[in-house]
Amino acid sequence: MIDIPPSRRLIVVFGAAVRADGSPSPTLERRIAFAAAAAARYTEADLFCSGAIGRHGPSEASVMADRLAETVDRSRIHLDEASLDTLQSVIAATRFARAGHYAQCMICTDGYHQPRIRMLFAMLGMPASAIHVPHGGSRRYQIKMRAREAAAIPYDLVAGVGAILRRRRA
Repeated sequence: MIDIPPSRRLIVVFGAAVRADGSPSPTLERRIAFAAAAAARYTEADLFCSGAIGRHGPSEASVMADRLAETVDRSRIHLDEASLDTLQSVIAATRFARAGHYAQCMICTDGYHQPRIRMLFAMLGMPASAIHVPHGGSRRYQIKMRAREAAAIPYDLVAGVGAILRRRRA
């Protein structure tokens, strides 16, 4: 008889800027709050906080983990402090999920960011679903971020295909 592990879910929290004083930016604060709510709802899920040190330290992942640890058991929180961008975060989350036998990744990020992340997880063959995070910020901010994503999607599509091809050749 084969012992099949139960389906496991991984809440993947994508980083955003850390302020000069080490506190989370409004975007990061929003993602942390929704990750905490998701962790309370999906009590069997672990959390994967992804984000390196940006313009200011500490790392985005460690800022998220410290805040999440106020309401979530630390043993459920895993850090990726090496990823510098969305593609690297998705690759790191996919590797972690496969190594830990997680059946699905749950994407915890802003709505404008989710289509690109879903595309990247799909390219890597990792099942993923989005956790609804309401849009934050002003209308101007939303337009700016959607324009940024419009430019990032084709870039990550090409970069993601390149990463997959390099992995297959190795």
